[in-house]
Amino acid sequence: MDKGKKAAIFLDRDGVVIEEVDYLTRPDQLKLIPGSARAIARLRRAGLKVVLVTNQSGVARGYLTLQTLRAVHRLLSRQLKAQGTKLDGLYFCPHLPVQAGGKGCSCRKPGLGMIKKAQKHFHLDLSRSYFVGDTTTDTLTAQRAGCTAVLVRTGKAGRDRVYSAKPHKICKDLAAAADWIIKQD
Repeated sequence: MDKGKKAAIFLDRDGVVIEEVDYLTRPDQLKLIPGSARAIARLRRAGLKVVLVTNQSGVARGYLTLQTLRAVHRLLSRQLKAQGTKLDGLYFCPHLPVQAGGKGCSCRKPGLGMIKKAQKHFHLDLSRSYFVGDTTTDTLTAQRAGCTAVLVRTGKAGRDRVYSAKPHKICKDLAAAADWIIKQD
């Protein structure tokens, strides 16, 4: 283990940090999950980098523009700042899921493109890092990256059953996940 490398908490956006909305397409639909901002603040105070990684195929589907998605993320940043915290990084994939037999992008979860960009940018040790998500896609992403997978019961709560990936830990919400992660670290 390289002592110079940092640990991170990778967070999915919808259903983990903000309320799940089927294809959030407007900033006014954004609502923080109660306790998520405090959890992010606590994780950052514990010395962990907090990085949001989110699939946003609504852009490729034409449900919203990149400009609108950026406006959503600016609002998220403002809401977090109003509660005394911020994200260290925010990465998104605007591409469609891979269709049967098709070739997809490398950034869309469970691909590791967003994770690898953050790893390089922040000099992260993925083996010391955690990924908190609400889907089996998030769990598989964590496993592929070598991170500890934490599933939260908010959002989809793992009921998507897209993959058979099993998390290392299941928590009620991001606040409970932060409690557990801080005790581990």
